[in-house]
Amino acid sequence: MKPRRLIGIFCAAAAVAGAGVFLWDRTLGPSTAQTAPPQPPLVTVATPLVKQVTDFDEFTGRFEPTATVEIRPRVSGYLTEINFSDGQIVESGQALFVIDRRPYETALAQAEAQLSGAKAQLTFAEADERRSQQLVKTSNIAVATHEQRVQTRRAAQAALQSAEAAVSRARLDLDFTEVRSPVRGRVSNRRVDLGNLVVGDGASTVLTTVVAQDRLYFVFDISEGDLLARRRAPGASARDALGLGVQARHDGESDWPRAGKLDFLDNRLQAGSGTIRARATFENADGALTPGQFGRIRLPRGPAYEAVMIPETAVMNDQYKKVALVLDDKNVVRQRQLTLGPVQPGGLIIVRSGVGAGDRVVVNGLMQAKPNQPARPQPGSIEADDKPLS
Repeated sequence: MKPRRLIGIFCAAAAVAGAGVFLWDRTLGPSTAQTAPPQPPLVTVATPLVKQVTDFDEFTGRFEPTATVEIRPRVSGYLTEINFSDGQIVESGQALFVIDRRPYETALAQAEAQLSGAKAQLTFAEADERRSQQLVKTSNIAVATHEQRVQTRRAAQAALQSAEAAVSRARLDLDFTEVRSPVRGRVSNRRVDLGNLVVGDGASTVLTTVVAQDRLYFVFDISEGDLLARRRAPGASARDALGLGVQARHDGESDWPRAGKLDFLDNRLQAGSGTIRARATFENADGALTPGQFGRIRLPRGPAYEAVMIPETAVMNDQYKKVALVLDDKNVVRQRQLTLGPVQPGGLIIVRSGVGAGDRVVVNGLMQAKPNQPARPQPGSIEADDKPLS
């Protein structure tokens, strides 16, 4: 091949190669070189909410009446009146049943007559003693006769006292023919109908029951661990907390509308269950609580304190740990291990340690934020919600 022709072939190949390099440089080269790095993810940050809170311990228990009375007759007889409707509210001292009064009125009249006779006997014996006392001084009667009249006066005086006691007993029996409620409360249904014979004294018949409702007990059990934790809490009394203000609710209530006081703590732990019985008293003037009803009670664990709170949604699980993400002063995401307290209203939770009042906590964009990587913060806020816990 001629040299001049070889030179032409080489020049053509060089031209094709140069065009390819030019095309590559115009398409891929400049595009890749000018691509900007990806921006850090956008996250919402807020400082924790600091608020005065009180920690509570909650327990389940039952509302019980402060008084439960079985209405029984004290005297025997036939029922002549029933002065209540089943299930109504009765007042203290209200006559619920009336037993036939006539036999007891007769017994009272007889006792009063015997009392009058005893008074007459005593009057005669006292006069006779005075006469004998004058006569014995002049030796007109024997000393033994005078002493006999003194004893007669004493016997008449004792008979009078016995007659007075018999009248009191007869009047008491007559009063007992009206069977009254000793407390204000709701009466149950009657167990005996009109005309039936009811028996008093030791074998008395149960006529009905009355339970007090204006004030109720809340009875619950505290475990040994909870009891020790309460007594070790800062500001707690080393002794029991009788008189402590508590709150309660029944199952149909979402907040804690009822305020009461702890008024009883038993004197020992139960060996089988490891619990101790406690009791609080609550007013029930509105009648919303029913004896025997289940409910919940909460007791303050200690005095109020400044608590650091963040949303529950800002807390993540890292294996067995609870963590939150915060931004440092260079907007780099850092992971903090948390020690948490109880949940608060509005979806907030108390943080015992791990996050401080001045930290910027990531509250939104948690899925995009990566620990030890930068992020773009936008301001947010953590608001207190006064809605109660359900």
